[in-house]
Amino acid sequence: MPETHISRHIEALIFSSVQSISLQEVILALNTVFSAEYDEIFVLDHIEAIRDKYNLEDSILQLVHINNGYQFLTKKEYHETVNQLQLHRSKKKLSQAAMETLAIIAYRQPITKLEIEQIRGVNSDYSVQRLLEKELITMDGKAETPGRPILYSTSPMFMDYFGLQNLSQLPQLKDIVKEENTVGETVE
Repeated sequence: MPETHISRHIEALIFSSVQSISLQEVILALNTVFSAEYDEIFVLDHIEAIRDKYNLEDSILQLVHINNGYQFLTKKEYHETVNQLQLHRSKKKLSQAAMETLAIIAYRQPITKLEIEQIRGVNSDYSVQRLLEKELITMDGKAETPGRPILYSTSPMFMDYFGLQNLSQLPQLKDIVKEENTVGETVE
């Protein structure tokens, strides 16, 4: 089979995936469709060629490696324009309560709903439900405490949504806290 033909199939797989697609998923799809035994190096070479193609072309898209997978995203120079569209799509927005809940889950995962509510100080049923519906969080088993409450963690969609490769890329809490939000004097 011609090499460009395989590249086009890989490009189609990445393009059609709603979230990032892993190298293993690409290999599995190719091997199944073509009854072949393509290896990681072969597929990675084609992915790099696709990445180079989009970097050289006058294209609005770029191929990026995020969340241990590959996804087409718009290039940075178009982010502000695309962001305006996103701002106008209110059903895609997360409420302040949902963002607070998501931040707590991201930094303290796995975490129970009761623990989330203790941190927030309010009922979080609706926020947790909305985040599950948007697939930004997942149920991650049950705690080994009385009643065996459900544990929540961030999902692969969370990683894609925020463009993170891994959780270590989350901002450190010390970088987020502003001087004006602190009470009292800082002692060094």
